[in-house]
Amino acid sequence: MSEILIRINTALDEIRPHLAVDGGDIELVELTEKGIVRIKWLGNCEHCSMSSMTMRAGVEQAIRAKVPEITGVEAINGFSVV
Repeated sequence: MSEILIRINTALDEIRPHLAVDGGDIELVELTEKGIVRIKWLGNCEHCSMSSMTMRAGVEQAIRAKVPEITGVEAINGFSVV
């Protein structure tokens, strides 16, 4: 696994406990050639009305803190930030 994917997964690992409280999770699907991180909401997060706020306030900030070179975050089954 490349160093950048390790940093992304480390950021996601920091978010997972907060998502698990509400029965949710998040999965890294891919990092595109354009630097977009694609994630998949799992469990209760998949249909949660708060996923857009979680994406901006939690997921995007956590990933950008560890991987500032990314260009955006997209959910393949929900809200995206690009």
